[in-house]
Amino acid sequence: MDNRAEVREFLMTRRARLTPDAAGIAAGPNRRVAGLRRSEVAMLAGVSVEYYAKLERGSIAGASASVLDAISRALQLNDAEHAHLLDLARGADGIPSSGRNRRRTARPGPPRPSLQWALSAMTDAIAVVRDQRQDLVGFNELGRAFYSPLIGEGGRVPNFARFQFLDPAAHDFYPDWDLFAEMCVAVIRAEAGRDPHDKGIQDLVGELSTQSDLFRTLWAAHNVRTHGTGTKRFHHPVVGDLTLAYEELAITAEPGQVLLIYTAEPGSPSAERLRLLASWAANPAASAPGATP
Repeated sequence: MDNRAEVREFLMTRRARLTPDAAGIAAGPNRRVAGLRRSEVAMLAGVSVEYYAKLERGSIAGASASVLDAISRALQLNDAEHAHLLDLARGADGIPSSGRNRRRTARPGPPRPSLQWALSAMTDAIAVVRDQRQDLVGFNELGRAFYSPLIGEGGRVPNFARFQFLDPAAHDFYPDWDLFAEMCVAVIRAEAGRDPHDKGIQDLVGELSTQSDLFRTLWAAHNVRTHGTGTKRFHHPVVGDLTLAYEELAITAEPGQVLLIYTAEPGSPSAERLRLLASWAANPAASAPGATP
């Protein structure tokens, strides 16, 4: 795959953000660039300036793991960025990086019965499945109730990224909307590096780049991240404010799909509100939308 532009822009943005002080290099007088020079990255990585310049022009095919590791250390890449660089190198070499088969974009179908049974068995937690295109492809009852602003009334497959950037309701649902926007784009960028042939991701990026100036700006930053684990704040239209911990687990039987589980700290106000949401999901008529305890 010809991904030289992706490689070039990723390395250039990483080099531009790293200051000489952070890299342990004396800046000296009359310095015109805030980030590192190519020669400084080459020195830190222990490669020739010519070779690093070649890499930064996008010619990364054939680069050894030891060289890529050295470049990662020189640029102080975090784990997600290091993995992304390796994915870009494997893509340039034509080697699948994620075990996923190249395939045409298809409308997501319902989850396998056994996966849906597993989701439904989780009654005290929000459990949803998303794919690498940010489509929401499965959920338990509490997950359906929690993500009701995203799922809507049917029609188009619910998509986290489209909701984030194209639906005004997202600004109410995500109190930390700006942070969520950055996270969303960084996750998509990492997915695109792992599966550069996925037309669904390409189409999603094209659509959002056309309709959202902010998405286009964030996409150009070339930041990547993994979801993993953490804490998020939400404002649900039925039960109000929630602070939830999340865990993301890969579904090995469906490469590219992940299981997201949200829980609340036991005994916390958020735990009580999750119980109220579960009651509302079982009997929506018992609680009017917008009612906050």
